[in-house]
Amino acid sequence: MNREQMIDKVKAEMPERRWLHTQGVMDTAILLAERFGEDPIRAELAAILHDVAKYWPTERMQQVIREQSLPAELLFYDKELWHAPVGSWVAEHEYGVTDAEVLDAIRYHTSGRRGMSKLEKIVCLADYMEPGRDFPGVDIIRELSEQFLDKALLAGFNSTITFLLAKGKRIFPLTVEARNGLLE
Repeated sequence: MNREQMIDKVKAEMPERRWLHTQGVMDTAILLAERFGEDPIRAELAAILHDVAKYWPTERMQQVIREQSLPAELLFYDKELWHAPVGSWVAEHEYGVTDAEVLDAIRYHTSGRRGMSKLEKIVCLADYMEPGRDFPGVDIIRELSEQFLDKALLAGFNSTITFLLAKGKRIFPLTVEARNGLLE
């Protein structure tokens, strides 16, 4: 499947406003990849597919998690996390992506994890700060990203954790581990 076919297929999986977000993530991932010495083509590929399963029905995501032996612990946390590992599975099995690092960048773009690769960090950060994002602290994240990949991503994780705490929600352990890993 070529890039344009992939884009058309992914675009059909989501509402127009989410496609605009995906385009913002694509552009931002390319910019960050060029800034921090990563392959912009791989960054764009992960960005194209990062939300491919975002608008799938909950039952369909649950089915993939169960049937494909994805981490069952996901089901005990907010369903907003589910689309990332499901999307990674979809990227591999329905879109033919074989690059393990691209698949991991999709898989961990919502949660992060300890020991993230540069590509994973770039896609996660691009998702936080693409131009359409507007939340308290996003301008600081963007400012930090001008020079510091890890500091900008740390600010993103801090923002997520603060938001989840304020809402009284559970925090996925990988996110805490990702944050702590960036501090080490």
